[in-house]
Amino acid sequence: MTSTDQERERYSRQMILEQIGEEGQERLLEGFIVIIGVGALGTTIANTLVRSGVGRILIVDRDLVELSNLQRQLLFTEEDVGKPKATAAADRLRMINSSTEVEAIVDDVHYANVEEIIKGADIVIDGTDNMETRFLLNDACVKHGIPWIYGGAVGSYGMTMNILPGTTPCLKCIISNLPDAGALATCDTVGVLTAIPTIIGSIQATEAMKILIRGGEKEIDEATPMNQDLLVWDIWRHSYQNMEVKRHPGCSCCVKKEFDFLNAGRREIITSLCGTNSVQITPVEKGRFRFQDLVERMDRVEGAETNEICVKIRTNGFELVIFRTGRLIVHGTKDKNIAKSLYAKYVGV
Repeated sequence: MTSTDQERERYSRQMILEQIGEEGQERLLEGFIVIIGVGALGTTIANTLVRSGVGRILIVDRDLVELSNLQRQLLFTEEDVGKPKATAAADRLRMINSSTEVEAIVDDVHYANVEEIIKGADIVIDGTDNMETRFLLNDACVKHGIPWIYGGAVGSYGMTMNILPGTTPCLKCIISNLPDAGALATCDTVGVLTAIPTIIGSIQATEAMKILIRGGEKEIDEATPMNQDLLVWDIWRHSYQNMEVKRHPGCSCCVKKEFDFLNAGRREIITSLCGTNSVQITPVEKGRFRFQDLVERMDRVEGAETNEICVKIRTNGFELVIFRTGRLIVHGTKDKNIAKSLYAKYVGV
């Protein structure tokens, strides 16, 4: 069986769909997608797109697999615990479809590397766990005219939105400022139902396929009806909403082209503490951290203690101390990426 015959057999049930066909499948095979974050959303997205035949996928994540991830992060097994998520996911994806080119980067996405990471991508998909990275992706993708798909899931609800530069509003049109640190719920503070990231990630992957099949056309048509709204789905309450969003006439990003997150540099100072196995993260912006909001969520977090000065959390061999100012010390590691990941999980930015 030739390579072409194998492809026709592998994707035969997809190619007979009138929405895709042979031409659409060919466009998928030629596509290049970057997935930022390979957790619950990212593993669903990557799994779906690799099985669908997207030709090249780059996955980026700074975290290691933890036992608690296995409840919802579909590409990992118990044997992967302790391994970098990006490489563990890439290994599994190559086993699923050896004809897809899968690349992995184990790193934090930040202002200095994001443009190089997304260079040449047809689409960027959000599988992250924090708003700062999403604002950064918004800046970079709008600047370079790359479609990107926002997604988030926590508790029993999730949301997603297509952002097509020049056609749709951007993330800053609906969320003008970065939420205060500690103000947002995270999976580690309020939990997450297994099914909701699978649903949201599946929607994100399907929208990405539509973008590739359209071959870069920006006008929305009836043949490939792309999502133009902010979709919000609560699986526990059986609630589904399409919220219309409009471009803000004064948007600093997509209207004024002021890419604050891309140009701002570091928003925190990260240092390894001399003489100890610890890392400290100090926010650059003062007054954004809501300590009391964080304290109120800690009664649901195993291994957490609170007092008027700080919050202490023991998890997976680490001890976190979060002070009233938002300053964090992580005991048990000198790895700055691990410290930043834990900061995102518990503080939420």
